[in-house]
Amino acid sequence: MKTVSVNAVGGEGFRIDVAARTFNMIVDQPPAMGGVNSGPNPLEYALASLASCMVTVGKIIAKQERFELRGMSAKVDGDVEVDVLMGKNKELRAGFLEVRMELVIDADLTTEEKHAFVEKIEARCPISDMIANATPVSFVIK
Repeated sequence: MKTVSVNAVGGEGFRIDVAARTFNMIVDQPPAMGGVNSGPNPLEYALASLASCMVTVGKIIAKQERFELRGMSAKVDGDVEVDVLMGKNKELRAGFLEVRMELVIDADLTTEEKHAFVEKIEARCPISDMIANATPVSFVIK
C-alpha cells in the first residue's frame, strides 16, 4: 500500500497552487469562468491524469512483457454538465457524463492484440479504476 498526497492552497481569484512531492502545479480557470488562465482547470487535470496513467501503465506492461512499444499517445475528451457545476441543475451528476479516449499504439501488434493490451492497461490503471468505480471520499474539516 502506498499513500499518494498533494496539497492545494487557494490563491487570488481562482488560482490554486498544488504541491506534489517536489513539484508545483498551477490550477486556474479560463477568463470566461472568472480565472486568468494561468494553468489547466481541475477537469483538464483529471483528464490529463487519466491519459498519462494509461500511457504509463502501457509502458510498464510492454516492459514486463518484453515487447517494443515505440510510442503511445492518448487523447481524452470528457463531457460535463456545466449547469450542475454552477448550481443551476441538481438533476444530473456533477462528474463527467462520458469520457472518451483515443489511444495510438506504435508497436508490432495486431488490432486484436492492441485491444487485449488496452484491456490489461485499463485493469491496472489506478486513475481509470477510480473513474470507473465508486471510490469513497472522506472529509476532515478543520
